[in-house]
Amino acid sequence: MGTWHMCFKTALTLSNKNDRWTQAPSSFSLYPAAVPINPHALAAGVAAIGVVAITAPDSPHNACIPGIHAASNQTLLDTRAKDNQTPTPSTIRRTSLMLKKCIRAVFTAAVLIAAITSESQAQYTTDWVANTYGTSSTYVGNGARSMWVAPEGIIYTASLWDENEGGVAIYGNRQNMGSIGLHNEFQGSAITGNATSIFAALQYDRTNGSGWVGRYNRTTKTRDLSISVSATTTQTRGDVITGLATSGSLLYASDFPGNRVRAYSTDGVWQSDINVAGPGALALDSAGNVWVAQENAGTIAEFSPSGAALNTIQMPTTSRPSALYFDSTAGQLLVGDEGPDMNIKIYQIAGVSTQPTQVGTFGIQGGYLDTTTGIKGQVGDKRFTRVAGIGKDSTGNLYVLNNPWGGTWDLGRNGNTDIHAYDSSGILRWKLQALNFEGNGAPDPATDGAYFYGGFNVYTGTAGGTFVANTVDPIDYPSDPRLNMNDTQRGQHFAQIATVGANRILVAAGQNPGIFYFFHFNAANGYIAIPDGSLPGTAFNSTTLITGGFCLDSNGNVWAGPDRTNMIYYYPLTGFDANGKPSWGAGIAYATPRSILPLTRIIYLPESDTMILAQGIVGSTDWTSIGTRVEVYHGWLAGNQNSPYPVINLTSANPKSITAAGNYLFVGYVHTVPNIDAFNLSTGNLDTTLINANPTTVDVGSDVDSMYGLRSYLRSTGEYVVTKDNYNESSIIVHRWTPGS
Repeated sequence: MGTWHMCFKTALTLSNKNDRWTQAPSSFSLYPAAVPINPHALAAGVAAIGVVAITAPDSPHNACIPGIHAASNQTLLDTRAKDNQTPTPSTIRRTSLMLKKCIRAVFTAAVLIAAITSESQAQYTTDWVANTYGTSSTYVGNGARSMWVAPEGIIYTASLWDENEGGVAIYGNRQNMGSIGLHNEFQGSAITGNATSIFAALQYDRTNGSGWVGRYNRTTKTRDLSISVSATTTQTRGDVITGLATSGSLLYASDFPGNRVRAYSTDGVWQSDINVAGPGALALDSAGNVWVAQENAGTIAEFSPSGAALNTIQMPTTSRPSALYFDSTAGQLLVGDEGPDMNIKIYQIAGVSTQPTQVGTFGIQGGYLDTTTGIKGQVGDKRFTRVAGIGKDSTGNLYVLNNPWGGTWDLGRNGNTDIHAYDSSGILRWKLQALNFEGNGAPDPATDGAYFYGGFNVYTGTAGGTFVANTVDPIDYPSDPRLNMNDTQRGQHFAQIATVGANRILVAAGQNPGIFYFFHFNAANGYIAIPDGSLPGTAFNSTTLITGGFCLDSNGNVWAGPDRTNMIYYYPLTGFDANGKPSWGAGIAYATPRSILPLTRIIYLPESDTMILAQGIVGSTDWTSIGTRVEVYHGWLAGNQNSPYPVINLTSANPKSITAAGNYLFVGYVHTVPNIDAFNLSTGNLDTTLINANPTTVDVGSDVDSMYGLRSYLRSTGEYVVTKDNYNESSIIVHRWTPGS
């Protein structure tokens, strides 16, 4: 049986005149079924109107309608010639007599196809993880580095950089209550307050330099005083003010480089100085004595209001006092320990005539690294990472600011917001979390995409998700590059992950990286990612930055484009040692196809032997950007390195990040829209655009401003999981899409 399609030689036009659709084909003909068809229009239309196929956009015929049944299902616009014979004139005449009715059916079909296609494209869900709340008005601010709790339970946190909000975030009853100041106004290193004001360390600025404290009215949320505390005014990044505390009419401030604690009136008038080496967190007891944490020494020094040295608490050798709070009701000093114990130590100081004594702890000893109550790296109730702030309200509720490990010199990304609230009996009430800023979440193949790995953290779940683990261990692996404060890549928050048998490989990198860091996991270390090396680095016998694209494929092989080489290097995975550490063979070089120079992105899908190469902007020195051309090579390792098909032309402005899984390439854009376009790797067609299927519950941010801000995975169910960095609301967006659903 031969199939013949009715086609119009000129495009059928639609116009709405007096609410009536009109159409004017100039002529029609019958063409054999060999005319190319568009399988995506086919999929969109078949369910409701019986569309079998419609010609592809590049067909030589403007409108071909094969196999369309009229709505009544009485008229078939195909004529099927027996034994592949041309239809007879009488058949053609009968067909032409039905033209008027058929055209009406055609246009009804066209409208339905458009509607169905739109509906089909909307068949995805949009969710988020890594933040308690999902919208711009409710989300938890990122990078809280210090905290003060008012007696009524209002929480104030200070951040060095909160992209879409002020640097001091305010929370009450687990809700966002707004913010104070600009997003880049505060250092984040110290904050305190009283009934009327908030005092916070200010960030370096070109006018005043560093070492200042700002006073802000709690009601108007405006700054009404600036206090110069330190003579060190040229520190552009590091912390100068490392502690603040107030009581009555006095304000105390730790001047870290000055090795002193300075006392002022709350109106900013200097009163006195206390000399103390390396001062940090501060607390004032009921007698007005000043307690000063010396983190590097593991001690807490007590001074009288006049500055006389009193007692010194010598903590265990490995302890690092990072936060202080005086509980006036119990007469106790609570000390956050950032050392291996990862807990809060409680000292009785009121009513004690001799040296203060430790009377208890709060939190699991060893915190998230403890293996007796959980998996190493697993976070949870009382499994603290590093305690950065402690406070209580007047009813005895305890609040703990608990920063996960990870960050570099950019202190705005040094740790995430993780606030725990416990009642007076120590039972968890709630958490407030913002665990991702300028980072991604790579779906984990070992869990079929149920878990998401970032450069530091692991998440799962929906509607904010669950914080599963912090993968950094500063105790056993202090040289982890994710802790290197001299790394200028602004933190390794962007992950790529592969599971090979029972082994998992993590690669972590920066926002627009030239260096990629490798890690492995094993049973003994649980969720902790063990450092292995980097590319460039000795593990790959390379010193050249990677600017032409990078890919850790699903089989654990590495693909990279070294800077200015016009080459693609393939490092095959050769195996794992007994501890799970991977190794790779020598690099195999492939010449980059000239048609895709300059190369800026590489993705390889081993399941289908498909290579995807993205071109940079021709003539530009910005190697982080993507141009308009993406080439797809099916059978790359089989020998096809010269004949791309399809070639995808990106027509939307400013493509920035790409990812691929299964049969789809996903593209995100910078400085424009948060849309993610899904291109079919077989046809090159744009099949759908993921925008936001859940706008009342989650905001998806404005764009993607990182090279590897998108990740994707094809689940065993046929569902695609596509994640996007949302730096605006400090979260990770999760789209779930099943084509044809």
